[in-house]
Amino acid sequence: MKNESNFNLNEFKRLITIGTQKKSIFIAVTIVAILMAILSSIRPILVGDAIDSYIKPKNYELLFQLILILLGILLVEVILNYFFILLSNIIAQNVIEKLRVDLFNKIVEYKLGFFDRTPNGTLVTRSVSDIETVSQVFTDGILVILGDMLKIILIIIAMFWVNWKMALVVIVILPILIFITKYFQKKIKKTFSAERTQTARFNSFVQERLSGMKIIQLFGREDNEYEKFKEVNLDLRKAYIATIFYFSILFPIVNVMSSIALGLIIILAGYSTLENHDISAGHVISFIMFIPMLIRPIRQIAERFNNLQRGLVSAERVFKMMDLNDTFENKGTYRPEKVQGNIEFKDVVFEYVPGEEVLKGISFSAKQGETIAIVGATGAGKSTIINLLSRFYDIKSGSISIDGTDIRDYDLKNLRKHIAVVLQDVFLFNDTILNNITLNDRSITRDDVVNAAKEIEIDKFIAALPNGYDYEVAERGNTLSVGQRQLISFLRAYVNKPDILVLDEATSSIDTASETLIQYATDKITEQRTSIIIAHRLATIQKSDMILVMDQGQIVERGTHQELLDQMGYYHQLYNAQFKELE
Repeated sequence: MKNESNFNLNEFKRLITIGTQKKSIFIAVTIVAILMAILSSIRPILVGDAIDSYIKPKNYELLFQLILILLGILLVEVILNYFFILLSNIIAQNVIEKLRVDLFNKIVEYKLGFFDRTPNGTLVTRSVSDIETVSQVFTDGILVILGDMLKIILIIIAMFWVNWKMALVVIVILPILIFITKYFQKKIKKTFSAERTQTARFNSFVQERLSGMKIIQLFGREDNEYEKFKEVNLDLRKAYIATIFYFSILFPIVNVMSSIALGLIIILAGYSTLENHDISAGHVISFIMFIPMLIRPIRQIAERFNNLQRGLVSAERVFKMMDLNDTFENKGTYRPEKVQGNIEFKDVVFEYVPGEEVLKGISFSAKQGETIAIVGATGAGKSTIINLLSRFYDIKSGSISIDGTDIRDYDLKNLRKHIAVVLQDVFLFNDTILNNITLNDRSITRDDVVNAAKEIEIDKFIAALPNGYDYEVAERGNTLSVGQRQLISFLRAYVNKPDILVLDEATSSIDTASETLIQYATDKITEQRTSIIIAHRLATIQKSDMILVMDQGQIVERGTHQELLDQMGYYHQLYNAQFKELE
């Protein structure tokens, strides 16, 4: 098992690999950092020389020239600093852009089971705030650290160049500062990890409560959720304060060490002035400038390391999600342009949780153009069947085939292209009606959508909306009724011209007027294509070619509507329960 430092080193290497993909920018920012370090270490030498060689001898003409040189150096440093910040941020944004694209591309390939067990708030945290924090590795981390380390080396060389005795006095404090920095780096790493964990928990809590606000208000749980929010928010506050605590100790200690070094220099200078006269006023002034210039990068390196560590902790979380092996093995190579729609389930066994079978040896077949209905109590396994057909989950044993070919031999995207699913809970994006129907598929034109809407007779409903097909739908389609959302989902399925159609409880929670439209739409879009209908209302499936009755993961009855009624079994009981009021 690798330790934490090695693990962070691996994340660091991966980030550097991404950051150096555009080598010209990385080389440019490195050159700028070197030039900045050289110029900053020259300034104290020139100031000390000005005092000893020009001010004391009162050579004001040469002093004026030196002042112009110093101003020129400062100006160049400002320009270099501008380019350093600009280029380092460009590198950081390039890395962030690639991480976001790669992570999103990986997320959309994950199995549905991954989303079943992973809170949306966690995914948002990883995709947004964690990746944003990774940018600190470049904007306030490794590039700045390398520049500061180079600056420290050049300043130490410059100090020995000016006066080796004074340089030795200053160098004594460096091991102490390095030890302090190393100690606090370990402590702060733990607090950063806890901080990101609490941030993900906080985001998950807020996201879930916003999505479920209607339930909270409906059951009067505002005060209860407010107390829970205060608790989660308090934990996040504690995590941030723990990080701030170590910062608040580290910086004063570094400042004290700086003051001690400055005091030792003054004592040495005073002693040398009285005894040996080998330290000039210019040397003292140079070292008064050198010490802050030396301590500041060391202190900043400590801070940079903390930011670097924060970025690496976030990178660890992002890469961990990107490295998850939770996608389907898409080894299928069969990519037919069209399928006939002959479906066969043979002894299919499936379980969401190992050891808990949801489907127990399901077998049935549907020929091209047939309509198969599936009924049964909640939890009987109806929706599981259609999830398996689209291969959102893989079966434990048995086989599922379309036109005689196992669905695992199909290319996954090709397989799903031939199947359209209309769910009970329709999801609409915060976009126009047109884009919600086409899902931004450029091969589907506006005319295609309008003609399809007319064919299933829902064009009038859409035209009556403000701006018609350009009407902007609110998040999750909340500005539309359940029936209207369902009609849009039917049109979405219809314009894709699927070879196989699946309707999952599509009419279970709509009004009578919408049901009439949906029933007509159902009859229209199921014409000449294989259809599987999961139904709660038995009146909507009486014309089906075959009805499968499920109970506890098994098919307990099968036949046409009349055949099942004649059997006087489970289906007969369901039918009587729904229509007893009419009788």
